Amino acid sequence: ELKFFGFITEAVNVQAIEEILQDYMKENPHINITYESVKGVEYYDILSKRITSGNLDDIFMIDEDNLKKWKHSGIFEDLGDLSSISNYSTISYEQMKQSDGSIPFVPTSISAFGLYCNMDLLKQHQQNVPKNNEEFMEVCQYFVDQGITPIIANNDISLKTVAIAKGLSSLYQSDQSKEAFQQRNQDPTLLYDELTQGYAYVQMLIDRHFVDASLAIHTEKTKDDLAQFEKGEQPFMLTGAWAAVRVEKDAPNLNFQVYPYPILDDRAVLVTNIDTRVCVNAKGAHVKEAKKFMEYLTREDVMWKFVNSQASFSPLKETRIADDIKIQPLSSSMNEETLILGSDVRIQIPLWSLTREGMKTLLEGKGVKAAMDLIQAYEP
Repeated sequence: ELKFFGFITEAVNVQAIEEILQDYMKENPHINITYESVKGVEYYDILSKRITSGNLDDIFMIDEDNLKKWKHSGIFEDLGDLSSISNYSTISYEQMKQSDGSIPFVPTSISAFGLYCNMDLLKQHQQNVPKNNEEFMEVCQYFVDQGITPIIANNDISLKTVAIAKGLSSLYQSDQSKEAFQQRNQDPTLLYDELTQGYAYVQMLIDRHFVDASLAIHTEKTKDDLAQFEKGEQPFMLTGAWAAVRVEKDAPNLNFQVYPYPILDDRAVLVTNIDTRVCVNAKGAHVKEAKKFMEYLTREDVMWKFVNSQASFSPLKETRIADDIKIQPLSSSMNEETLILGSDVRIQIPLWSLTREGMKTLLEGKGVKAAMDLIQAYEP
């Protein structure tokens, strides 16, 4: 009996996981695997309780921030001896391998965050999909002048991915990126200065009424934001590309495409995450059997079922693009020149969770300084 605990809750994604589990159990009739899921930040509350109580599942999902939090707990089985490790892309492997050489998780997808564009509404107003920041500002101002709030944002991933991308874009484009990350870990004020620019950019979006802060602070991701966008009354939405599957299902007549964030002076930028990170409980009763399943899960053909259901990208060396044509515009930015990681092992502070709280502070109207104080006050 293997227990698999995760944060993937969307029906189409869970269906893909269940199909993978069923296929594995057919090949291994002596093994039974059950999948349990909890959505959002509540997942980590439950995960924490299971870890501390010694009731952690055999297989579980995690993000970079919680990996940092629990890295000395002894719960992560080293997966470096899986045969599939050599199939991972360079950018994925760099995130997987820890400073001590261990590999505590394997990613099963690379998620992307994008600007959802209502193509019919843009055409109706004779506006184009923005390709850089100047064009983005112009089209957003146009809609404000028409009495339309242009950008739908949720209270979780929308604005923090924009802040990270805007603030850290120069860091990722540096020719000496490895040294640049080391410098910022040694002197965090460098990172704070860059993030302040990203926070100020988000504050500008709020001040210019491109985002309705009073609405966004109560807007849940992959739920309330999608319902707003599906009405077809606003041109843009900021969220994960995986939501395209849900929007297509709920609003089949809505003509939309998902593009990289057009927030740099000369181009757009793609924000990604090396996720869904799957781990084996080193203290579990079935470590050997769990690792055997992980060998199966990370096979190219098996993993693709999950990647495709997520409208995501594969973390392996293969270059297949998800079948969903709505996210095709993101594929051209899937390269080192225009790619930023929302959560990066090379940054020591838990940026993913801290920026979430920072965006909440901005949406509450407390300003950039108060939002940045949360990061500067962080202690490991």
